[in-house]
Amino acid sequence: MLSSSITSITVLLIIIFLFREGLGLFGKSPVEHGSYLAVNKANPVKELSADQVKRIFDQEITNWKEVGGNNDSIILFRIDDIENYFTEEQLGDTFQYVPQCVSKLVDSIPGVFAFVLDKYIEKDFQGRVLDIDGISAKDFFAGKEWFPTAHPAAVFGTLPIILGTIWVSLFAILLALPLGLAAAVYMAEIASDRVRRILKPLIELLAGIPSVVYGFFGLIVIVPEIQKLFDLPVGETALAGSIVLGIMALPTIITVSEDAIRTTPRAMKEASLALGATRWQTIVRVIIPYSISGITAGAILGVGRAIGETMAVLMVTGNAAVIPHSILEPVRTIPATIAAELGEVEQGGLHYQSLFMLGCILFFLTLIINLTVEYISSKRKLGKSH
Repeated sequence: MLSSSITSITVLLIIIFLFREGLGLFGKSPVEHGSYLAVNKANPVKELSADQVKRIFDQEITNWKEVGGNNDSIILFRIDDIENYFTEEQLGDTFQYVPQCVSKLVDSIPGVFAFVLDKYIEKDFQGRVLDIDGISAKDFFAGKEWFPTAHPAAVFGTLPIILGTIWVSLFAILLALPLGLAAAVYMAEIASDRVRRILKPLIELLAGIPSVVYGFFGLIVIVPEIQKLFDLPVGETALAGSIVLGIMALPTIITVSEDAIRTTPRAMKEASLALGATRWQTIVRVIIPYSISGITAGAILGVGRAIGETMAVLMVTGNAAVIPHSILEPVRTIPATIAAELGEVEQGGLHYQSLFMLGCILFFLTLIINLTVEYISSKRKLGKSH
């Protein structure tokens, strides 16, 4: 009881910590801490989204009219550009007059869009600090761009990463399920005891191979073959990730499915054979339907393994945070994103919190999978009791 209580409390604390860090992201400004975006007081634009700010600084939007303002060209200004407008004498020997110069510049150029630090904005600032929309749940979950390091406003759109995770996992299970089911049927119903005793430890050994080894195998063998077969510029694609994850999910699917198939009552098999059915007809029409809930549970557990995998996917999928339109395109998954970026973020910053929010999404995905397995298993037990 003590051991189970400590374990339960530890897991609960981890979940609380995960959600506390992740949920703190929403409502915050995507602009870098201690910085402001300022415009001329005559500019009618009151607020912008992080995506609009990024497009402006990428010069995809060049006129204020495109964001609801006047028909003026957007003139970008960063503090590093101040020497292009003022002399050294005007800025001061120790740059003590920079705040006044920034205020004067913003006031004199109608179309200016200035990115400045808060220390350069004084009480008598002649411009107007622009409001930037806070990070909302809609922007986070439905956003199509993931640029957490975009300057000066970060863009957190997780839709490509979520779709990439589902895309890779779905095709992995479509590849692994037929092979796993076939292997389970062979081991449970066709193979001799000697062959089964040899194959079962080998299959279970696959589950113990480190994921980085699968990643190396995929990078050296699968990726070049996909590139050559489909004549692609790069072989790091969702298909490569699906094949590697499918191989990694096979031990789980085979083991669980075989156990389910072996629970089929001997009387049902003998009755089918006595009625004139062949062995294959008995397998297809009696054994598999009877054990379908166990097979489904094995498939779902295989999906859970695929969704949570990190290193193998990180090495073979290309890590491109774009919405996939084909299995032959590079993608990025949630675990790979967390593993690749968490070590380089500022603790407590927006990027840090966004990665924890990705962890929350992954938690819900695996929770749904586990609940589904429990539901199917309980339904199976209930059906057998009846």
